[in-house]
Amino acid sequence: MQNFDDIRPYRDSEVPDVISRLLKNSEFFSAITGFQFPRLKRNIPWLADKLVERWLKKKLKGISTITEVQEVIAIYVERILKTTTSGLSETGLKKLPQNRPHLFISNHRDIVMDPALVSYLLHRSVHGTVEIAIGDNLLKKEYISDLMRLNKSFIVKRSTQGREKLLASKHLSKYIHYSIEEGNNVWIAQREGRTKNGVDKTAPIILKMLHMANRDSIQKRTLKYSIDKLNIVPVSISYEYDPCAEMKARELYEIDKKGYFDKDETSDVISISDGLKGEKGNIHLSFGTEIIAIDSDPENIVMQIDKQIVLNYKLHPSNYLAYEKLQIDDPSIGPELNKLNINIKLIELKRKTFDTLYQQTAEELKPYFLRMYANPVTNKFQFEN
Repeated sequence: MQNFDDIRPYRDSEVPDVISRLLKNSEFFSAITGFQFPRLKRNIPWLADKLVERWLKKKLKGISTITEVQEVIAIYVERILKTTTSGLSETGLKKLPQNRPHLFISNHRDIVMDPALVSYLLHRSVHGTVEIAIGDNLLKKEYISDLMRLNKSFIVKRSTQGREKLLASKHLSKYIHYSIEEGNNVWIAQREGRTKNGVDKTAPIILKMLHMANRDSIQKRTLKYSIDKLNIVPVSISYEYDPCAEMKARELYEIDKKGYFDKDETSDVISISDGLKGEKGNIHLSFGTEIIAIDSDPENIVMQIDKQIVLNYKLHPSNYLAYEKLQIDDPSIGPELNKLNINIKLIELKRKTFDTLYQQTAEELKPYFLRMYANPVTNKFQFEN
């Protein structure tokens, strides 16, 4: 068996030592305090850190397995759902085969919530949780790496270049195939980084990476073979409201105006925090059907994944209201709202809330904000017509 120690999730035998290391890390306490009790952290930081330290030591005492770690995490996912959403729904899980593991490929809107929701719903429906692909760009602190690997995350080495990047991709591909063969569910995003503009498209490089484990094997396996072995299931994740919408719009605006976006070291941390704490409205996850590769043409396989993700994406009133605003100014994007087969009364009930979010957005960012919400509507036209 190949050694995957540099990227794999932690094992049960490693849990006590990792937790012990976390409970000696002052940065860990400070980060948790800032997230859980920001006001107390600002006013009396030493007291806040001390209280959180005592609370965490009590909470984590006696935990010795990954399953126990994930049971604690599930409680926090439920708390987030209760305090920041109007509800979580899903379709497709009942049809998902339980006699084999799957590679779930989803659209990517939120750094932490996307895989957390997939894992939470699978766990709740007795399909088991997932191993999560996470970029090393998010693991700049030791305690963050420890936390993620305790939560069944494996590392995608994005910071490598040249030949090292090629070797890292092959290593990653072999690990994903190995994990599936061992009976584990796996989650990866359909592209590197979150979608900022609401256009969900699978990057062909993802398929190339998944094939690397078999492409150079003695048997010279085909891409079709690699895809069929992984039992790929596309997943569509839709949030009624995106807590990071204005941040994403700012990034798109600056790229348009300057050709680049200056991303500082705190950007990802802020996105994670806002994604967890911000209001999300209704959330829906649609689990598709297994991808069966007709041939080894990557474009055909990408098209299958994209078609399921786009058509299964649940549109919320926020999507239709943004589409309406754009359609009035540019009728070429599609038919008027009242000509679509939708519940107009439900949309009207949410108009005031969406208009408030829109008006609170900086003026120069409003076009990007609207397209972000409206594109999932227009995306469907390409597959429905």
